[in-house]
Amino acid sequence: MQAAPGDQAPNVIAKAGRVLAQLGERSDLTVRELSLSLGEPRPTVHRLLKNLAALGYVEAGPKRGTYRLGLELFRLGSLVALRLDVREAAASVMEDIHRALEETVYLVIRRDREAVCIDRIEGLHIRSMFLTLGGSMPLHLGAGPRALLAHLPRAYWDEYLTAVDLTPLTPASPTTRPQVLELLEDTVRKGYAVSDQDVVVGIASVGAPIFDGTGQVTAAISIGGLATLVVGNARGNLVIDLVTDGARRISEAMGYRPS
Repeated sequence: MQAAPGDQAPNVIAKAGRVLAQLGERSDLTVRELSLSLGEPRPTVHRLLKNLAALGYVEAGPKRGTYRLGLELFRLGSLVALRLDVREAAASVMEDIHRALEETVYLVIRRDREAVCIDRIEGLHIRSMFLTLGGSMPLHLGAGPRALLAHLPRAYWDEYLTAVDLTPLTPASPTTRPQVLELLEDTVRKGYAVSDQDVVVGIASVGAPIFDGTGQVTAAISIGGLATLVVGNARGNLVIDLVTDGARRISEAMGYRPS
């Protein structure tokens, strides 16, 4: 018995999706190459490409007879990216961390050579007035800011260190280029940053980077509190686990997929 038109629609959509996925992995493919990789007859692939081209989802490639993804897909993807607000994506994760630790949780983004706090949930053990909502601090100080700086291109590290004044806030603040570079390398190697009293004496924090759908660092989440409760003891491992897992969850919500 022949399938009804409504029954064929999901199958056609699935095939069209596979065509787009193939062109996303390898651009400028011919009908023959797509037919072989998908295991579909050439007439079927040609018909799918014709329909997708009419919608702007595919277009002719630079070589005769080839196809690539169209600009309409880029437009649609841009609309999705605009909807993925990091503050919205981080809200539930920050609440989960705060519930588990009862420490202050920060969300920061980069603005030029500073990290700006765009969200914060106050801790129950101590109230820190440093890095308030809307406040900022240099990228090389504190766990959240340093997690941001560490995952920017290394060429920017040199640019940053040439431009900023490494004035210490506490005796533990890094004051030389080698000290900052060592901290940045350590952050990249571990996947998280640790700030042990380099911003406020007695206060420590742990921060991890958040990536967007393009793989670029877009924000950082951090946990701050009394140094005795955040680093240097068994609870410190829990802090690290929560902040790195939280950063991963937010990154995934932002569309990030590790290669």
